[in-house]
Amino acid sequence: MIDVAVIGAGMAGLVCAQQLRKAGYSVIVVEKSRGLGGRLATRRLQRTSADHGACYLKPKGELLQGFVDLLCNANVLQIWTDTVYEFKTDIGIIPPQSLSPRYVAPQGMSAIAKFIAQGLDIVLNQRVIALNATENSWRLTLESSNEEITANALVVAIPAPQALALFAPLGGSFLDATFIEHLSSVEFQPCISAIAGYPSTSQPLPEWKALTFVDDPDIAWIGLDSSKRPNPQQPHFVVQSSAAFAQQHLESADLNAVGEYMLQHTAQTLTIPWLATPEWMQVHRWRYAFVSRPWPETVLSANTPLPLICCGDWCGGNLVEGAMLSGITAAMKINQQLRSLPDVNFFNFSPE
Repeated sequence: MIDVAVIGAGMAGLVCAQQLRKAGYSVIVVEKSRGLGGRLATRRLQRTSADHGACYLKPKGELLQGFVDLLCNANVLQIWTDTVYEFKTDIGIIPPQSLSPRYVAPQGMSAIAKFIAQGLDIVLNQRVIALNATENSWRLTLESSNEEITANALVVAIPAPQALALFAPLGGSFLDATFIEHLSSVEFQPCISAIAGYPSTSQPLPEWKALTFVDDPDIAWIGLDSSKRPNPQQPHFVVQSSAAFAQQHLESADLNAVGEYMLQHTAQTLTIPWLATPEWMQVHRWRYAFVSRPWPETVLSANTPLPLICCGDWCGGNLVEGAMLSGITAAMKINQQLRSLPDVNFFNFSPE
C-alpha cells in the first residue's frame, strides 16, 4: 500500500508527484509510454534528437518564469530565439509585432521532464487497464504484467477523454454524474508533426529559426530544430499541421504519405523546393495536442469516498504553465484529503 498513485508522467503528473514526494508521501507514477514528459516529447533518431511535441517554452506568468530560470541555472534550458516570424498568404514572411525569448533544451524538451522526475518512483511502458475501488484503497491493474498497485489516493494526469475511458467501468454507482459530465465537456484538437532531415550539403538554410503560418489551412508551424542542438551533423526541421488538417488525416493508415504532403506543401508555400525531398522523415500524430475547450478550474475533483483528483493542461487550458499549476494544486488537494501536513511549500517545485 502506497499513499498516492499518479497516472500519467506529463508535466502535471510529474509536478504533482514531486510535490507529494517532497511533502513526505510515498508516490508511484505509472506511464503508458516509454518516455517521460507527455507533449514535452523528444524523439531520438539519425544520431540526433528532435522535439516533435512542445517545441519551446515561452513563459508568461511568474510560476513558469521561475521554473525556466531554475532550469537555465541547471543548464537544462537556454534561449533559442526571441523572434518567431509569421507567414501570411497575401504578404509572405513578416517579423512579429513583439520579441519574446523562447527557451529550449539542447538535449531535447524531454530533459525538462527528466529534471522534474529526479527521485520519483516511475513505472514506464505500462498502461493502467482497470481501476477498482475498495473500502479504503484504489487498485490499479497494469496491462503487461497484470500486476496491481494499491494506493490510498489517486491522481489522474492524462487527457480528459483518456481519463473518461478509464473511469467508464466504475459506473455511476461510484462516480457521480456531475463529475462525468464535467470530464466529458473537455475537448481537444489534434496535430500531426513531421520531422525531416536533409543532407548537410543542402541549399543555404533560411534566416529564420521558427515560423508560424497565420492563415494556411494545412500547416501551422515550422522550426529549424537542428539549430537547438550542439554541433548538429545535418539540418532537420519539424513541421506541425493545423488542427483541421490533422482531424482530416488523423486515422490515415499511411502517415508517411501525410508527412510527404506536409513537406511538399510547405516547400511550395515558402518557395524552398528542397524541403520537399528530405533524406529521412518521421511522422507522429498527436490526438490530444491542444485543449480547445478546457475545464475552467485548475483541477477536477471527484466527490468520492477515496481521494480522486484529475489534473493536466486541460484544467485552465494554459499549456505548460497551466499543467504546472494544475499539478501543484492537485498535490495540495491530495494533502488536504489525506492528512494535511503543516508547513508544506507546494510551490517549491525543484527536486533536491
